[in-house]
Amino acid sequence: MPSLSLARLSPSSLASSIAAVAIGSILLSAASAQAQWTVSYLRPAGYSDSYARATTGTQQAGYASVNIYTRHAGIWSGSAASWVDLNPAGASNSSVSATTGTQQAGGATINNVSQAGIWSGTGGSWVSLHPAGVRSSYASATMGTQQAGSASFVNLVRACIWSGTAASWVDLHPAGAYQSYAAATTGTQQAGTVEILDDGGTGRASLWSGSAASWVDLHPSGAVDSGALAIAGSQQVGFAALDYFNGVQASLWSGTAASWVNLNPVGAIESMAKATTGMHQAGEAIIGGVQRAGIWSGTASSWEDLSSAMTGSWGSSSATSIWSDATTIYVAGYGLNNATGRDEALLWTRPIPTPGAASVLAVGGLMAAKRRRR
Repeated sequence: MPSLSLARLSPSSLASSIAAVAIGSILLSAASAQAQWTVSYLRPAGYSDSYARATTGTQQAGYASVNIYTRHAGIWSGSAASWVDLNPAGASNSSVSATTGTQQAGGATINNVSQAGIWSGTGGSWVSLHPAGVRSSYASATMGTQQAGSASFVNLVRACIWSGTAASWVDLHPAGAYQSYAAATTGTQQAGTVEILDDGGTGRASLWSGSAASWVDLHPSGAVDSGALAIAGSQQVGFAALDYFNGVQASLWSGTAASWVNLNPVGAIESMAKATTGMHQAGEAIIGGVQRAGIWSGTASSWEDLSSAMTGSWGSSSATSIWSDATTIYVAGYGLNNATGRDEALLWTRPIPTPGAASVLAVGGLMAAKRRRR
């Protein structure tokens, strides 16, 4: 292809070309900045496997294994050394699935009973949410004033919410359902899965607004299985299986079954969305035979592989939580470290690129020069 000589251009064309180059450089810089993920490796010293299940801008939450039989709930503040063990006194096992930054939600096994509970940053702050008369319970999500999860009666599991105490338990189980699970809450709406016996036990992605009667079926038309795993604003994410022969596919909804969007990336044989900010989604996809952590921005084509940012040799990875503020995107998850043979908690962070004021002024000046020369 022949080269373009600026000396042969007219003044107005020259200004246009310079402006185009400047704008292209800024966009290229922004794109480069967007690709710059920083990965923090969170496995605490003295523990084996570890998993980050939730994140805010300042805190990550999850659990770490003491040995093959025992795991402890805990939180981090961006580094392995910041680990705080939240295992309550007398608990044989515990884990955290959600955090607001000040309150953590999950569960602990105490006196051989698996109990939903919340913490406020220390093991001693544990509060059991276990409802009277149930066999087991677990809190999967919290917004501080409301927690969501499930409670098991004998062999049947029922979705539920709490408001900070065991006595505040509210049953979300829809009429006619076999089993149900609440995985997430905004404080006013809850997302999860409902199994209907008449449907052969098929899972159906679900949405509630604080009561069993408010249940909304999000199950996509023609799907054989689905589930909602996270919610933010008016957006729900999870998975759907379109047939019995292929894997599940990452899914996005906006409050109705008809709003379903398939997020499965090109080349993925299976995928799942586990978290959302309302703008970005996080999860995993199996591509090239490897499970890879990644994020989306509302479409299948927006998939971005986070595993490529990890240093060293890693096997499978998963993104379990995503959070953002005005400057940074935070993604929590875990990956299999091939060197240690352990699953290890991970935190990916990336600045949200914004054009610098000087660059904007420069482009503005170039465009003004272009206008003056016309």
